[in-house]
Amino acid sequence: MFAMNYGTVYVASVALGAKDEHTLKAFMEAETFDGPALIIAYSHCIAHGINMTNGMQDQKAAVQSGQWLLYRFNPEKAANGENPFHLDSASPTLPLIDYLKRENRFKLLSTRDANDSVSFFQQALNDVELRRRKYEHFSNLPSPVPPSLDVPK
Repeated sequence: MFAMNYGTVYVASVALGAKDEHTLKAFMEAETFDGPALIIAYSHCIAHGINMTNGMQDQKAAVQSGQWLLYRFNPEKAANGENPFHLDSASPTLPLIDYLKRENRFKLLSTRDANDSVSFFQQALNDVELRRRKYEHFSNLPSPVPPSLDVPK
């Protein structure tokens, strides 16, 4: 969000295991963008406590649960009167708790302190839903006014 606020930086969030064509499109757009580009890529990790041979499926689950959002912000679209922000993630289809419990760090939380884990999982769900609503809002904003039509100060 910080880089997008500049309005001159291409920004994308990708997860190769979730949607390889989205990842390719983001890299191609970043490559052709005339300016700085930032691609934030989900990377599964052994510290997550997953079976690393299933890493790509873990990436897909992160996106399906809404924990990781796929989007592209291309400032060049604003110059054409289009919304520069595009949310590429569909609405979640996997319950967040099912995704989180794929990882040992969250499974352990459930077994160590059941009461705290319920609170934690609810807060995580609230955070995911809030982030999704914010990004949906950004993707539904009206097209910006092209610079040549700005009202003089």
